[in-house]
Amino acid sequence: MAEPGRKEQGVDPEEFGSARVDAAALLDAGLGDVDWSVPPPGAVRFSINVPSGRLAAMALGDPNHPCVVLVPGATGSKEDFSLMMPDLADAGYYALTYDLAGQYQSADAGPENLVPPGKHYDYRLFMDDFLAVMETTATPVHVVGYSFAGIIAQLAYVERPELFKSLTLLGCPPEPGQGFRGVSRIGRFSTWVNGRTGAALLIWGIRSGRVAHVPPGRQRFVNYRFRFTRRASVRDIYTLMQNIPDLRQKLAEAPIPIFVAVGEHDLWPLQLHRLFAQAIRARIGVYRGGHSPCETSPHEFSRDLLALYSKAEET
Repeated sequence: MAEPGRKEQGVDPEEFGSARVDAAALLDAGLGDVDWSVPPPGAVRFSINVPSGRLAAMALGDPNHPCVVLVPGATGSKEDFSLMMPDLADAGYYALTYDLAGQYQSADAGPENLVPPGKHYDYRLFMDDFLAVMETTATPVHVVGYSFAGIIAQLAYVERPELFKSLTLLGCPPEPGQGFRGVSRIGRFSTWVNGRTGAALLIWGIRSGRVAHVPPGRQRFVNYRFRFTRRASVRDIYTLMQNIPDLRQKLAEAPIPIFVAVGEHDLWPLQLHRLFAQAIRARIGVYRGGHSPCETSPHEFSRDLLALYSKAEET
């Protein structure tokens, strides 16, 4: 297995983020536009049976190796981690990711498939699906929860801490309660719009490029997967994010490594992320770009995850 802590590779476990120029930073600087519909070489696509139905999944690496579960956020998909998966697999990890229920190729998964059937996508549905995915691998596992999925990962940790080897919160909402109140542009509207209107505004912002400016290839893929994502799932997630549970004390007491990763121009102000990391006693890494370091700084982010995992393995 690779030695992620070796300084000749430009990796220092005590320094996370994109403040230095090293091999990973040079790779990220040369990314250019990417065809996100093409999976990483050697990746395997499959489906996983969970309480809400069948989830579309993708994995790379040896299933017998330590596992990293990468969970995309609302309106996202497993492909958001495509550029990171080879780095993780090459370092000796099994990288596993999937589409959330109701999203992209998991659009058929939903509350109507639960026993008994439900009416809405709720925290319990997403958490039970996530736990079911984790239990398809050899636990405990390293977890990366992106944006909304960071909330789900926190809830799952509080309920089943024995399944976690480490927890990384990528662009996760940094405050409990009304999660959108600190977001630029939509934050001032979020307290009075309902889930349907909020979801419509969110989708419009993403499709129009108002939420984040991305390369043309990325925008084409984002718009394409909206053909499949259920609007009901986005509506319900928007509603859930108006009532984020406060788990900061539980996380602060966690014996596992916790890492907050965020873009310097994230949806939420960087100061809120710093306060969040301080409250949960987590290390923080700040990367160039906006809400999606997994897309814009994948090699630097992977480098830092490997350093974190190396420390966790030692512990």
